[in-house]
Amino acid sequence: MEKQKYYITTAIAYTSGKPHIGNTYEVVLADAIARYKRQQGYDVFFQTGTDEHGQKIELKAEEAGITPKEFVDNVSGEIKRIWDLMNTSYDKFIRTTDEDHEKQVKKIFKKMYAKGDIYKGHYEGMYCTPCESFFTESQLVDGKCPDCGRPCVPAKEEAYFFKMSKYADRLIDYINTHPDFIQPESRKNEMMNNFLLPGLQDLCVSRTSFKWGIPVDFDPKHVVYVWLDALTNYITGIGYDCDGESSEQFKKLWPADLHLIGKDIIRFHTIYWPIFLMSLDLPLPKQVFGHPWLLQGDGKMSKSKGNVIYADELVDFFGVDAVRYFVLHEMPFENDGVITWELMVERLNSELANTLGNLVNRTISMSNKYFGGVVENKGVAEPVDDDLKSFVLEVPDKVSAKMDKLRVADAMTEVFTLFKRLNKYIDETMPWALAKEEDKKDRLATVLYNLVEGITIGASLLEAFMPETTERILSQLNAEKRSLESMKEFGVYPSGNKVVEKPEILFARLDLKEVMEKVNELHPPKKEEPEEKEEDVIDLEAKPEITFDDFTKLQFQVGEIISCEPVKKSKKLLCSQVKIGSQVRQIVSGIKAHYSAEEMVGKKVMVVTNLKPAKLAGVLSEGMILCAEDAEGNLSLMVPEKKMPAGAEIC
Repeated sequence: MEKQKYYITTAIAYTSGKPHIGNTYEVVLADAIARYKRQQGYDVFFQTGTDEHGQKIELKAEEAGITPKEFVDNVSGEIKRIWDLMNTSYDKFIRTTDEDHEKQVKKIFKKMYAKGDIYKGHYEGMYCTPCESFFTESQLVDGKCPDCGRPCVPAKEEAYFFKMSKYADRLIDYINTHPDFIQPESRKNEMMNNFLLPGLQDLCVSRTSFKWGIPVDFDPKHVVYVWLDALTNYITGIGYDCDGESSEQFKKLWPADLHLIGKDIIRFHTIYWPIFLMSLDLPLPKQVFGHPWLLQGDGKMSKSKGNVIYADELVDFFGVDAVRYFVLHEMPFENDGVITWELMVERLNSELANTLGNLVNRTISMSNKYFGGVVENKGVAEPVDDDLKSFVLEVPDKVSAKMDKLRVADAMTEVFTLFKRLNKYIDETMPWALAKEEDKKDRLATVLYNLVEGITIGASLLEAFMPETTERILSQLNAEKRSLESMKEFGVYPSGNKVVEKPEILFARLDLKEVMEKVNELHPPKKEEPEEKEEDVIDLEAKPEITFDDFTKLQFQVGEIISCEPVKKSKKLLCSQVKIGSQVRQIVSGIKAHYSAEEMVGKKVMVVTNLKPAKLAGVLSEGMILCAEDAEGNLSLMVPEKKMPAGAEIC
């Protein structure tokens, strides 16, 4: 019987620099899903790669004194090295500088133009260079890019535009009739409420202000907009041809089963990409999953902040599978996860070294101590065995249920729950006590057999997440990797097999102090030099002078936030109920990008209390919560230094 196909992709990594662990998380996540689908019997094709055009790269290459192609060759090579280091099992690594991709992009653009979906005009708006995106003033968040939060600059240039509105209703209908198309649900709501339902503007799909891109072949002073170029990799990489000469591979694989992407680029994949496909008369991908971010302990990773952690550095400290375990297990389904060196050490010691490593080591050691390494099922069962067997045999279905919903962290938790249950079984049966009684020898052998069988099933389930560890465990147990089908039965391990004489330490415990000393050597704390302090200031354009009387017209008070929730149909607004003295005011603030509703509750803040009430996004606001803003657009609430009651006047 022919295997069912499964085509999975990651977003292609932008070649502006070395990917940090947050970027690397995505390809490891995709790899875990791809490996598990193979275990389920699917014919999997896993594509990843690099996005290599655009103004940002042109500028970086110029700074480096090399050509853009030399620049992207270097960075793409580094990205592929890290993907390989993390043991990712991709089938295709595409580059948008590949000749066959560039050829198809030119043809795609020409086809869309001939169809009337693309037209020539002029664009004037606010442009974000890092995102390579135009925005209207209304789309900006506090005057900055709604995607990355960086400043935008006014720009005007001749450009080609795509008629997004032509397909908007069709896309809205598709999303409404395909509830699994955008996941998680929160991402779908965001796209519908913030972009589609308010109405789509035509999209600028070419640029003339730089040269590093794929030229529009019938108008070569234009280069194709980087997102039209990049998104099409999902079809060009498997042999799509605009002229109807697509490969058998394309016909087999498309539509994709899953586009796995970061939540920050969900708009491009759930609005622009589906509309491009509609224009090409191609079916839409079955699902787009916008995963959360993996953050450093002090916020989103940024080279400017100096808090970037790289995958290869982590591997040097902890090993490949320990890093895979952490990034997969510590990421919630919808909310951002956190990574720190301290947390890595804690998880390695508690879960990997103790729960898993110690279990395997104890089982092999006892098998050698009591039976010369020979594992036999003597069939001397007790009720505790039935409980164990029942527990173990339920785990594969639990893992499958979680993986089918892309809840990878939860699936891993189920596997490690199995290992914890086996450790409990050791405590319940006390092999060391059985060994002291000659008439309990067959019972001891049965207990050790059950342990080896349980570990074999657990290790086989672990393969998608930690493939090297699976191999190492099974090799030590002299066991074959189990298929998911064979896990429906307990007792498959061949009775009489012999484990290795000396167990290998899977994960050595680490001393946190020693690790942090090495980390500090690797990344010495930045010295606070006077020059740096001078740079850490912001000069603003002066507003007209006011008199003291003008100032006294403003009333500032301390307010305590007693509840807070996001404003519906807004991606930047939070609505807070603020206690000021004996009154409670409702205040709407554009700080959703910087504070969650949950972390706002309980804070004491500075409030302008005599501001005329106004409606924001249809919600009444009865004041203003004050914040400070740094040069990168990050906001910080103004809070009292000392404990102050709600209502205290700020003077």
